[in-house]
Amino acid sequence: MPLIPADSLPYFEKMIYLPMVLTILERDREIVEKGPFKLKRPYVAMIDQAVKEAQRELKDTKIYLRQHNMKVIRGNHDDTFTEYVFFHSGYEEHRRYLNVRLRNRVEELLSVYLSIAKQAN
Repeated sequence: MPLIPADSLPYFEKMIYLPMVLTILERDREIVEKGPFKLKRPYVAMIDQAVKEAQRELKDTKIYLRQHNMKVIRGNHDDTFTEYVFFHSGYEEHRRYLNVRLRNRVEELLSVYLSIAKQAN
C-alpha cells in the first residue's frame, strides 16, 4: 500500500520533470543563438516564452510542496533506472523511473510548453 496519496504524485513528478525541461530549453536557446539561423528572434522568443511558463509552473509546484511538507531527492541512478525518494508527512517512498520513460515524458512536456509559447506569440 503506498503511503503517499495519489493526488500528491503529480507534484512530485513535476519536481522531477520541470527542471529537466528547463535545462533542455536553456541549452536549445544557446544553440539557436549560436547557430546559423538567419532570423533568430522568433525562435528565441518562443523558447523564452516556454521557459517562462515552465518556471511559473515549477514555482507553483515548489510552493505546493513546501506548504504540504513534501520533498523530492534524486537517489541512485544507472544506465537504465533513476531512483527518486519522495518524502511526505513523515513517510518516505523510493520510486525507480526508467530513464527512457523520463526522456519521453520530458519530450512530451517540451511539446506542451512550446505549443503554449506558440499560442502566446
